[in-house]
Amino acid sequence: MTDSIRFVLGGDVVTVAGADPMTTVLQWLRANRRPGTKEGCAEGDCGACTVALGELVGDRVRYRAVNACIQFLPTLDGKQLVTVEDLKHPDGALHPVQQALVDCHGSQCGFCTPGFVMSLFALFREQDAPDRAGICDALAGNLCRCTGYQPILEAAERMYDDGRDDQFSAAVAQTAALLKSIRRDEMLAVESASAQYFAPRDKTQLARLLAEHPDAWLLAGGTDVGLWVTKQHRRPQTMIALGEVADLDGVSEADGVLEIGAGAAYTDILPLIEPHYPGFGALIRRLGSVQIRNAGTMGGNVANGSPIGDSMPALIAFGAEVVLESAEGSRSLPLEDFYLDYRKTALRPGEFVGALRLPLPRAGDHHATYKVSKRFDQDISAVAAGFAVTLDGDEVAGFRAAFGGVAAIPKRATHLESALIGQPWTLEAVTAALPALAVDFQPMTDMRASSDYRALVARNLMLRFYLEATGQADLLSEAAHG
Repeated sequence: MTDSIRFVLGGDVVTVAGADPMTTVLQWLRANRRPGTKEGCAEGDCGACTVALGELVGDRVRYRAVNACIQFLPTLDGKQLVTVEDLKHPDGALHPVQQALVDCHGSQCGFCTPGFVMSLFALFREQDAPDRAGICDALAGNLCRCTGYQPILEAAERMYDDGRDDQFSAAVAQTAALLKSIRRDEMLAVESASAQYFAPRDKTQLARLLAEHPDAWLLAGGTDVGLWVTKQHRRPQTMIALGEVADLDGVSEADGVLEIGAGAAYTDILPLIEPHYPGFGALIRRLGSVQIRNAGTMGGNVANGSPIGDSMPALIAFGAEVVLESAEGSRSLPLEDFYLDYRKTALRPGEFVGALRLPLPRAGDHHATYKVSKRFDQDISAVAAGFAVTLDGDEVAGFRAAFGGVAAIPKRATHLESALIGQPWTLEAVTAALPALAVDFQPMTDMRASSDYRALVARNLMLRFYLEATGQADLLSEAAHG
């Protein structure tokens, strides 16, 4: 049986029957008289297609910005969709976000403006007046082709002048009632002539579906899978979405281990990782925009197995394990053992990534995570690295280093590790160990960097880690300024 997709839009419940499940939210909007949401890149980079999704959290509605261009229509089921057309008040008055943009002259050609409006709307609904850094973070996923950022930033500050009340805060009870009325207890199943889509509710259903459809695509946040459809024009026969599997989205801390459900979004993971691993938290902020972090999952990043995935070098260096589950049970293994070859993992038929287990740092250990890319925000790594060292006095008792972007898989630098363990923690010993990296990696040359550049960066990141761990970071600044 094919279910209808139900969501709240414009204060009403919308029911969509017979839709192709590979339709993106952006495509549906523009075909259904909602043209304010624009297509710029169709790959989640420019933010012109930004919309907000509302979900019930207790008795309140939480709003998060996402990219409509890589969000599949069935993922709206049970949620509220807010587009730029919804922001004007019924009496014609502009929303505080829109009015602030008008007052600050924050729109030039206007193409990108709806996306900025929606990113600011989500910020307005969810945060009391943030500082400039918080505003920049919220807007890092939106590009202005006319380079008019200063007035947009000023508008972001001014939009709070009269408080945070708007028609959405006034309609919380009504919206919550609508969302409760379409809450689904059973699995969503959508089928068209060319594809089928399932959204299981628990791991048992997920395991059963995987056994029945071994070639199915698993959809977590869609920040990679969405591009397979929109840019590579690939189409799966069956897609199994993980977003409604309740026991996959938890994040918990117990007995010195942070357990991260494979379906947990980066936005929900970040506040739990950052206090323990500040550098890792900074990396998560850089790996994607707010829109990407609201949708993307660390479990999806790990399962995808890209050699340039940003989270894996840090996770491997910090000793993370991956939990693999199936109808037959579960097993865990060190994350570095999960990757066998380019895009090839240790997943067996019927298995899925259930969780990641990240040990919390011990007192006295030093950890760091680095990312080198052409742009600071929203760019793919040329080299990513994670380091962890345990000292016994002045001697290296334990050391782990892992890199991304320098091999076919995210990989530990085992020869570098062996060259340092048991050695004094000195610049001379670290420098003497650096040639081991040439044994560990023979980087490739591509559009992002040359082999020589990657090799140099890998060595320099090791030196940077040593200098920062020993409190000599000022030497980095001196070297940078000659």
